[in-house]
Amino acid sequence: MKKRLQKSILLILISFFHFSEMSAESEDKNLPNQNSKTEVEDRRSILTSRVQEIRNMDKSHLNSSEKTELKKELKAIQNDIKASQKSEKTSGNGGVYISLTGLLIIIILLIILL
Repeated sequence: MKKRLQKSILLILISFFHFSEMSAESEDKNLPNQNSKTEVEDRRSILTSRVQEIRNMDKSHLNSSEKTELKKELKAIQNDIKASQKSEKTSGNGGVYISLTGLLIIIILLIILL
């Protein structure tokens, strides 16, 4: 009876965990976003130099459509830089996730068993 109880508790505990997917297919999908650090730094330096060029540009002779194009380009550069920073922070952060109800059941089972 004790083995059966332990097996059922173990089955319940395992059922509440959510294991992240670790397959070759998921890694292949993320490959375009994951560049080496030197490539990311090179891309970032190119983008920042372009931003400096735009900031130093004399915009008084530009018409409104050219100004809006520059604004769109600056926003695209900003989104690019944010995306590269976000991908650096989140790369390699897999793990085991547990729900709140799973955590509560584990705590209750531990109190009962101990």
